Amino acid sequence: MKEGSFLIHDRAAVFGEKFKTTLAASDVTAVKLPARSPNLNAHVEPVIRSIREECLDRFVIFSKGQLEYLLREYVAHYHEERPHQGLGNQLISDKQGKSEGRIRRRTRLGGLLSFYDRVSG
Repeated sequence: MKEGSFLIHDRAAVFGEKFKTTLAASDVTAVKLPARSPNLNAHVEPVIRSIREECLDRFVIFSKGQLEYLLREYVAHYHEERPHQGLGNQLISDKQGKSEGRIRRRTRLGGLLSFYDRVSG
């Protein structure tokens, strides 16, 4: 984590004194969420769940660099390549596929994430 960064967490027992000490040594400020506030992160929780279920739960992560790579690839897929149900199954990015041409499959993370588009020819 970058210097002066924050970690927002709930009040679970896992975030005890040892956790706080580790964060303090890393120059990270821990911020507890208010008690009994289940909908406080209602917009973020579905995204975090998607990241866990569609990406992180499928890998054994050995380093911070590997975690950052997985997250970068997943976020790029999430924002650029997957249809968004709230937008009428259109892409979030401005990339819109062609209506004619051969269908091509592109993958990320060793084939875990797939994206289909059309190419000329």
